[in-house]
Amino acid sequence: MADKTPQTYANHAKMVPLFHYLTLPVLLINLIWSSYQVFAQSFSATSLIAFSVAVSILLTAFFARVFALKVQDRVIRLEEQLRLQALLPDDLKGRIHDYTTEQLIALRFASDAELAVLARKVLDDGLADRNSIKELIEVWKPDNQRV
Repeated sequence: MADKTPQTYANHAKMVPLFHYLTLPVLLINLIWSSYQVFAQSFSATSLIAFSVAVSILLTAFFARVFALKVQDRVIRLEEQLRLQALLPDDLKGRIHDYTTEQLIALRFASDAELAVLARKVLDDGLADRNSIKELIEVWKPDNQRV
């Protein structure tokens, strides 16, 4: 069932409870326990292998998340460049490739009606921080397909 709460700057961050509150803590506890076993209790080949596996599993979870977010950022960049091409006035269309990925990621939340004004402000004022750009958005366009 779809979430009925409208997305805003205050609640747009995506948390995946099973990943953030179960998987990562369990992997971290496993790493701590393996560290204790190898460094404080009894150093052995078995405890060293267990520690190495714990580190590898935690790194795998971390990189799986980072890689997914990087792909998402690239897709957002492309989508927003196409959106800007359709919605910006002619004098700004030639500057579409001047936007950084960070700026485009923040601009995706701006409504079509305010996009041109905000996009001009971002370039003219040199706004680069995602949060400072998002805070300028008056009519929030939700992105419910985030990873």
